[in-house]
Amino acid sequence: MAEADYQAIVAAPGFVLGVRCDDDEIVEIAFLPPQPEVAPANALAAEAARQLRSWLADPGFVFGLPLRPSGTAFQRRVWQQIAAIPEGQVRTYGDLARALNNAPRAVGQACGANPFPLVVPCHRVIAAGGGLGGFARHGGGFLLDVKRWLLAHEGHRTGTAAG
Repeated sequence: MAEADYQAIVAAPGFVLGVRCDDDEIVEIAFLPPQPEVAPANALAAEAARQLRSWLADPGFVFGLPLRPSGTAFQRRVWQQIAAIPEGQVRTYGDLARALNNAPRAVGQACGANPFPLVVPCHRVIAAGGGLGGFARHGGGFLLDVKRWLLAHEGHRTGTAAG
């Protein structure tokens, strides 16, 4: 998506966060390669930018943003499980799959479809054996570096394996 598609772009270490929203709900938060910040286009984008910066300064910050309902019933169940993972802790795809009586691959696909990263902290879901697994539907590169940074920011260290 182009810069114009985001109502705010917030700088983070080595990446930026793009916020898509209307006046009432957050539609998406996206990890993007480094680029200039974009000033918030409306009050909700300004509040989202403020909360994202607060989390970047303190990973214990608790979000309170209105999120547009999205995803399938299964994806929403996975995202509820992810949202319950405490800061600084991780769960494996298999842990969540067992809790939901489903397959780890399905959990991974739901993680990749998460439209609200950080608010729904899918970076806290890792592969069995401590590897990172994928992130945002990618198995390597820039987004795995983002996942590694997010986990370290919360005080958790994982292996560097991609799976």
